[in-house]
Amino acid sequence: MKFLWAIYGVGAVLALWRTDAGWPTRIALALLWPVGPVAFLITVAILIGASLIAFPVVAGLIAAAVAAAAWWLLR
Repeated sequence: MKFLWAIYGVGAVLALWRTDAGWPTRIALALLWPVGPVAFLITVAILIGASLIAFPVVAGLIAAAVAAAAWWLLR
């Protein structure tokens, strides 16, 4: 957990130091910068889910591949 706090601290210091904005914006960015990677992961998950609905043949191929891999690994 200390490692995660260290990463957060480094990111916050960099945001305060290197951002070309006023101090209120710098402080907000320093506090909220971890939201970016989480938002990226959520967006990618939503896009993958939507692509499986939009392209059902691909979804079927992926499901068959996952089932075959699970059968092969668990036999």
